[in-house]
Amino acid sequence: ELEKKAQENKGVAEGRLESLEKLSVTIAANSGEEGKLFGSIGTRDLAIAITEAGVPIEKSEINLPEGAIRLVGDYDISIQLHNDVVGVVKVAIVAE
Repeated sequence: ELEKKAQENKGVAEGRLESLEKLSVTIAANSGEEGKLFGSIGTRDLAIAITEAGVPIEKSEINLPEGAIRLVGDYDISIQLHNDVVGVVKVAIVAE
């Protein structure tokens, strides 16, 4: 019974991952002339932006191994929806 439940959860996660990998998210943030952000973009901000783009996600599912984003640019954000289901979402941070 537990294996069946685990397979169902993995199937749901794989479906969400398919939707996430098709997604391209743009976040506008205040920045200086050199592209440094005033503040930073963290997992909470990313989760809100991705959810608003149409795929619900929790901030705990987002991996930022190098810490919060502090520069304008394009990033590949690692998402772990399940122990065996890991993917990437393309995020663009642009100057506001």
